[in-house]
Amino acid sequence: MGWIYSTTLSLPTNIHLLVVDGEREVIPKSLQLVAGKTAQEFNRRKERKGAFWEDRYHATAIETGEHFLRCLVYIDLNMVRNGVVQHPSAWQHGGYSEIQNPPRRYALINREKRIASCGFESDQQLRKSHQQWVEEALHDGGTIRQPEWTERIAVGSEGFVNGVLEKLERRVPGRKIRTGVDHYELREPVGAYSAFFTRKNGLLRVENRFPWRE
Repeated sequence: MGWIYSTTLSLPTNIHLLVVDGEREVIPKSLQLVAGKTAQEFNRRKERKGAFWEDRYHATAIETGEHFLRCLVYIDLNMVRNGVVQHPSAWQHGGYSEIQNPPRRYALINREKRIASCGFESDQQLRKSHQQWVEEALHDGGTIRQPEWTERIAVGSEGFVNGVLEKLERRVPGRKIRTGVDHYELREPVGAYSAFFTRKNGLLRVENRFPWRE
C-alpha cells in the first residue's frame, strides 16, 4: 500500500499530474513553484498581467496498485474526453506516448517508481497492461468523466481510505467514506472546494493542502 497524489491544476482544460508522496510540504511547495513560474513566463511572453490559473489545485490521495493504474488511464484519456484527439497516442504532450515509446533522453516519467506503483515487475509488463487498459477504457465508455480521480480526498481500498481519514488533522463535519463500483472514496462536504475561491492565484499559497498528523 502506498501514497500517490492525483493533482489537478485548473485552466479552461485541466492539467493532471500523478505525484509520488515525499517529505512534508514537498508537493504544495513544488506546485507553488511550477504554477508560479508558468504564470510568470506566460504573462511575460504575452505582455499581460493578472491571474493565469483559473482556480486552486486539488490533490487526491490514490492507493498504489490497481487504483493507481486506473487513475493513470483516466489521465491519459483526458484529451480524448475533451475531443482534442481520438486516441491518447495522438497527443504528444501526455503520458501515454512516454510510457509506450519512452524517449532516450529528457524523460519526464520515473519509470522505476511507475512500475512499482502499478505493482509490476518490468517495463514490458507496464507497457502491455497500460495499453490494454487504455483500449478497454476506450471501448467501454471510459472516456466519461470520473470525479473520483479529481474531486475526492482519497481513493482506494477501505483500509487505505480509512487510513487517510485518520491522518487528517482537521475534523470537518460531512466528510464521508462512500463505496464506488470498485473502490472506496473519501468525500469532502459539498461546496467545500469552491465556496471561498477567488481568481487571484489562490493555488500559489503553500497552505493549500490537507494538514496531516505526523
